[in-house]
Amino acid sequence: MRPSKCLLRAFTRLSPSRDTAFQSHHSRCINQNNNNQDPYRITKPRYAAPFCTNMPSSVTTQVASEARNLSASTTCTKDPTLDKIISKNGLNVKPLTVERLEEDEKDEEVVNGDVRNIDKDGLENVRRKEIEEEAWRLLRQSVVTYCDSPVGTMAANDPTDTAPLNYDQVFIRDFVPSALAFLMKGEGEIVRNFLLYTLQLQSWEKTVDCYSPGQGLMPASFKVRTSPLEEDKFEEVLDPDFGESAIGRVAPVDSGLWWIILLRAYGKITGDYSLQERVDVQTGIKMIANLCLADGFDMFPTLLVTDGSCMIDRRMGIHGHPLEIQALFYSALRSSREMITINDSSKNLVRTISNRLSAISFHIRENYWVDKGKINEIYRYKTEEYSTDATNKFNIYPDQVSPWLMDWIPENHRCGFLVGNLQPAHMDFRFFTLGNLWSIVSSLGTPRQNQAILNLIEEKWDDLIGHMPLKICFPALESSEWHIITGSDPKNTPWSYHNGGSWPTLLWQFTLACMKMGRPELAVKAVTLAEKRLQADRWPEYYDTRYGKFIGKKSRLYQTWTIAGFLTAKQLLQNPEMASSLFWEEDFELLESCVCVLTKSGRKSCSRAAAKSQILI
Repeated sequence: MRPSKCLLRAFTRLSPSRDTAFQSHHSRCINQNNNNQDPYRITKPRYAAPFCTNMPSSVTTQVASEARNLSASTTCTKDPTLDKIISKNGLNVKPLTVERLEEDEKDEEVVNGDVRNIDKDGLENVRRKEIEEEAWRLLRQSVVTYCDSPVGTMAANDPTDTAPLNYDQVFIRDFVPSALAFLMKGEGEIVRNFLLYTLQLQSWEKTVDCYSPGQGLMPASFKVRTSPLEEDKFEEVLDPDFGESAIGRVAPVDSGLWWIILLRAYGKITGDYSLQERVDVQTGIKMIANLCLADGFDMFPTLLVTDGSCMIDRRMGIHGHPLEIQALFYSALRSSREMITINDSSKNLVRTISNRLSAISFHIRENYWVDKGKINEIYRYKTEEYSTDATNKFNIYPDQVSPWLMDWIPENHRCGFLVGNLQPAHMDFRFFTLGNLWSIVSSLGTPRQNQAILNLIEEKWDDLIGHMPLKICFPALESSEWHIITGSDPKNTPWSYHNGGSWPTLLWQFTLACMKMGRPELAVKAVTLAEKRLQADRWPEYYDTRYGKFIGKKSRLYQTWTIAGFLTAKQLLQNPEMASSLFWEEDFELLESCVCVLTKSGRKSCSRAAAKSQILI
């Protein structure tokens, strides 16, 4: 039996073994009926703990009330009236009695097996509505509760999966499309709870191999666990993972960036800005910003990270300054500048954020952008230039321009993209979809560059969309490159998983980018394509092969962010005004400011002014 409530009860102290098991990394449910206490404050108590009566010892998730009585197995539902319409070899079978289409569709009659008067569009609308209804049912079934409050959605909820690993946890990154779907549905409670509870986890002590990461780090994920206390009593605890349990011990760099982006979205959609004005929330924003802006040895304004620090969380050769992290970093800084309350204690941080934004936008727009003309220029680069006015500033060797790229890039100068990574003597020419899409959404790229990225996707539709949108990157690493760069990763084989796999969750970001640039027809085309397969394929995590024809060989089914990405894309298309609140327009103040101080030392003046005429369009 499930508990009806959590009761706060005094106790002297847990046993030493039990106390140490949870004191560093677990948060406990507290009595939320105490009006003098913040209901979202999570403490690590030593003298008091809540007792939840009649709670099972297994990890549980609570489904929304309307789905609570449904079977644990999820199956594709179908309108029974459609089963009455059967054809064989193009001929109608066996006369039928009069039937009517249900819901709000047209009341065309099927009389004596004559289906000629049926509106095909009406049937298609019925099917689409069924798919959306199933998607919502599955999304609600994935909801995770903590002390009877919804706090997120688990990564996957396949009832047949006997070894979920960490797919039964709530990931910050994965929850973002779920959060947007709920927000646009008018259900903001789960998002507010998620933001506040994860904020409390931010301050937890975390140690990996006797080393503690910097303050402000957000966990990659968390899980609600039950811990037995005495007799039939149990307590719920939040157990975060800061990377110490993750495969490869990857650092969750993007978690804090997504948290800030979602916080801004919550205010924009709900109109509730009181959340971001709270003292604890303001402190959380500043801690993440300070962690990202900390001084280091790097010579570039971009964020230096290890491999596997974002959506691509396995070894894929993206260590350095991957575009995805830079686009999220830029978005998080813009969001922070909007939300931070300016006072004497924060004005220096806001100034630092503005300076960093200016530097990042210039660096990315000038140095990451490639089209046919730029590739030809790189192909003819001189190397080993020692000069402040060098053309080949990063000493990129022309042989890095692979034959596939020269064949693949369109002749049309209206097409281009931002490369995946840039650092000394290395330019990764792979097309990384999330980084390019989020550069459009955040206005990290110029308006002309943003349009060119969508032009490229349209031009290379078969390669980047294929049978299922969208490729996470293109092309895949193959042969010796796959062996060397991935370490012969059996999950990232060519055209699978992160190595050129197709991820339906990227639909919502593609839709948002298309709507920002006035190209919703591209998003509609992609959503319609995905809609034909996702339900029948049981909502897979990703698809394999060059054109995304097959369900991924190790793909989880009923993947929550696949479901949520589809629903969010549909909602964005239906609510353009909400879509407009989620992206950023060009910030002209950033274009005018420059933090370069070379002129003061008598050396070469900043190249920004000369470059602006070429890229700031």
